[in-house]
Amino acid sequence: MGGAGHHEWDGQQQRRARGATRGAGPGRRGAHPDTVTRMTSDVSGWAEVGDGVFVRRYEPVDVSVGAIVGPTGVTIVDTRNSPEEGDEILRDVVAEFRRPVVAAINTHAHYDHTFGNERFAAHGVGIYGHVLVPRHFEQHEAPRLAAVQADPTREPDKNWAGVHLTPPTVLVDAPLTIDPGERMIELLPIDPGHTDTDLAVHVPDAGVWFLGDVIEESGAPMFGSGSFPLGWPAALRSVLGRIGDGDVIVPGHGAVVDRAFGERQADRLEQVASFVRRAHDSGATVAGAELPAELLGLWPDASLRSALRAGYAALSAEG
Repeated sequence: MGGAGHHEWDGQQQRRARGATRGAGPGRRGAHPDTVTRMTSDVSGWAEVGDGVFVRRYEPVDVSVGAIVGPTGVTIVDTRNSPEEGDEILRDVVAEFRRPVVAAINTHAHYDHTFGNERFAAHGVGIYGHVLVPRHFEQHEAPRLAAVQADPTREPDKNWAGVHLTPPTVLVDAPLTIDPGERMIELLPIDPGHTDTDLAVHVPDAGVWFLGDVIEESGAPMFGSGSFPLGWPAALRSVLGRIGDGDVIVPGHGAVVDRAFGERQADRLEQVASFVRRAHDSGATVAGAELPAELLGLWPDASLRSALRAGYAALSAEG
């Protein structure tokens, strides 16, 4: 994995298999490698991105999973797309670091970051997440999961037959400092942007930030279920204001980046927000709005239509 600040996404580099919609912590018992299901995926191994903070990029969908290693245990950031994939994380972490998994954190509610939760909960591992994750599950992930479980041909790439939605066990509604594994971690709710469940994870002694899909590197940021395209640029800029020039940012998908990358991405998200407002003011429909060429060079048509749909709903709600 390359170092921070040397990567740039473009719309022609769409991520593989990714749809357009898309105090001491609890659970000190941890998980043992002998108790998790074995599976294999195409991964490049753990990369240290800060002192004792590691990232591993897993397929499918190039999701970035974090491991924050403390003296007595490891905290995991994001649990992937299914119980089996959650089991793989548990096995890989204990095998690599020889410490128990003592906590997990969801950066937001989307399936590819939370559907492994049940395996962590089954091992007594406490899971931290935004206070609105249960509501998002009810409104978005649960209907989609039920539809796929009823008819797997709807999304044949998903291995969701055995998924049971498992919300975080510790719901975060304000800045919170925790120390699972005897390692200080700051959890900071972010204003609605990629979703209204976005949570920044900061490891202050390492200068590392996990921002989930508020920032993406291996493809354009996705306007998926429950997104807020009009507020996303300001939400991103708000958290970037806390990040130092030398800090490392781990995106939800892709290689680590720096604050300058985040500022460029905020500028591009602002272009989308401005386009949505102009289209709405002109009376254009979601289907009929003409998409600017400069945005189509960065996002696929379906994603921009999703941004229009979500933006129009927000503007209509404002009256």
